[in-house]
Amino acid sequence: MSNASLRHRELTPGETAERAGVAVSALHFYEREGLITSRRTAGNQRRYHRDVLRRIAFIRVSQSLGISLAQIDRALSSLPSARTPTKADWARLSARWRPELDARIDQLERLRDTLDGCIGCGCLSLKSCALYNSDDGLGGNGSGAQRLVRRVG
Repeated sequence: MSNASLRHRELTPGETAERAGVAVSALHFYEREGLITSRRTAGNQRRYHRDVLRRIAFIRVSQSLGISLAQIDRALSSLPSARTPTKADWARLSARWRPELDARIDQLERLRDTLDGCIGCGCLSLKSCALYNSDDGLGGNGSGAQRLVRRVG
């Protein structure tokens, strides 16, 4: 089979799952959620176009970063549906996420750098909290980890 014909051959659910590193049930879930699509054969069997592998990889990486399925869905819906997304299409999608990812990186770095002392919750349960949050000054800013959570917007 030539490379051109191989590129155009659709994948079965088992082949797709194996190539993507997910269970077939995950494919069905992603499809129910509208994140990927398949077509049905005359025998009512699912077939996936090969470009679904890139979408699944994007979904898996995004989920591992804690990005919600709703955000992933919005991002994927910005990609063209009538053709395989190009590098430029993926670059536009990633550019939209850059500010949020930068904020997450900043938050994780602050968590890493302060976790050994206090996470800034205002609880005053650690002796060192008096140094970071004397007289529970952070309590006036609201509940939660005030030193780490930055309100955006």
